[in-house]
Amino acid sequence: MNTEHKQVVLASNNAGKLKEFSAILSAAGITMVPQGQLGVPEADEPFGTFVENALAKARHASRLTGLPALADDSGLCVDALGGAPGVYSARFAAMEQGGEKSDAANNELLVRRLQGRADRRACYVALLVYVRHADDPRPIIVEGVWEGEIVDQPQGEHGFGYDPHFYIPQFRQTVAQLSPEIKNRHSHRGQALQSLLARLERE
Repeated sequence: MNTEHKQVVLASNNAGKLKEFSAILSAAGITMVPQGQLGVPEADEPFGTFVENALAKARHASRLTGLPALADDSGLCVDALGGAPGVYSARFAAMEQGGEKSDAANNELLVRRLQGRADRRACYVALLVYVRHADDPRPIIVEGVWEGEIVDQPQGEHGFGYDPHFYIPQFRQTVAQLSPEIKNRHSHRGQALQSLLARLERE
């Protein structure tokens, strides 16, 4: 893939995602540009699946800029809750109870919903979609999945979202207790980015 100095619009304005994506995809000669820098407004995310929302965001950003675009949709899926909160992970409590989006409210609702349940299995999911142009008929779609369990008591100071309650048996720690280096190497998003990089290098 001839990507020297190739610009790709990131269908997000999240500074953390920009840094993480840029660090890995620079190996393929790709320079990520957040959509806000190019005047692209946030896309609607009306769908119930990660893949549909990510595809909608990528096509939206590509259509408005004329550039290739990368989008992700990610979240937490809990087996005992039928896969919830899923695509609604960031606004789980706000949708159920009203009020502002907050990690604290989301985690409190999650723990409450799991009270008395023996099955604590869960996974973090990251779905990435890369489109070469807005109407690309064969977008590159990759997924990363990080298996774990939900614990009632928050542990750790790192990370964000559900990380203090997401326990990784392999490390005997929650994600919030892991160093950023270990998290980025093993996380759902890290897995998905490595898969995407491998695909792009074969183009």
